[in-house]
Amino acid sequence: MKATGCYVVTLAFLAFMLGCPHIRAWGIDGHLTICKIAQSRLSKAAEAAVKGLLPAQAEGDLGSMCSWADRVRFRYHWSAPLHFINTPHLCSFKYSRDCKDADGVADRCVAGAVNNYTSQLLGHGRGASESDYNQTEALLFLSHFMGDIHQPLHVSFADDKGGNTIDVRWYRRKSVLHHVWDADIIETAEERYYDSAPDGLIEAIQQNITSKWQDEVEKWESCGRNKTACPDVYASEGIQAACQWAYKGVRENSVLEDDYFLSRLPVIYKRLAQGGVRLASVLNRIFE
Repeated sequence: MKATGCYVVTLAFLAFMLGCPHIRAWGIDGHLTICKIAQSRLSKAAEAAVKGLLPAQAEGDLGSMCSWADRVRFRYHWSAPLHFINTPHLCSFKYSRDCKDADGVADRCVAGAVNNYTSQLLGHGRGASESDYNQTEALLFLSHFMGDIHQPLHVSFADDKGGNTIDVRWYRRKSVLHHVWDADIIETAEERYYDSAPDGLIEAIQQNITSKWQDEVEKWESCGRNKTACPDVYASEGIQAACQWAYKGVRENSVLEDDYFLSRLPVIYKRLAQGGVRLASVLNRIFE
């Protein structure tokens, strides 16, 4: 993917889009959770760089901008394929096979987008004289796509469009399987356990990162061969989670209630944690 041209957005347009309606992917609160976790784990250098790239309206809060990429996708049509990966009906990810758009253009998937915007930000981190507009955009896209790649049904089957064509009932409400994983499970957890607010959910996940999952965090953060980001790993985990948890036991018009909610909620918590930890580690490596 190119690092210039249609990938550049002005700060004025960023400010305008802050007021636009939200479009869900991981839900607003899912992306917020990932970016809040990430910002709490940034090094001093990365924290300063991130705050310097954020538009003034964000007031230094990366979480407030984490759904921006969803809000611009229908204006910037070229960005739509960058939010997901379609695989054949296989529980595995292969970059050369799967990372392409509907026209077969290579690298146009969420794994390719993570690579692309990581490379753009590395230019900033190493003192390249690229436009701050481009670097602001790169930060916002990378932060969002690191969230998308950790949502299991953003790395899923082409024939059902990531669960978007599978009609289900979430308790008494009509939904589709993709939306269950984007928003319904998170919102139900917030309603039951956290007074319908994301703060308690974020705190609970952060506590698990420092306790229940503390022995796994170093592995989550690492990338082999001195890579800055390793989206192939994240995507491979995603399609496996989709097969093992998202699709399993679900048919057209399935009614999904407590059995599904309670067994899948820990999966979502862990994917949100991994997304936040990894976004921080990628930004720390970029701006070291």
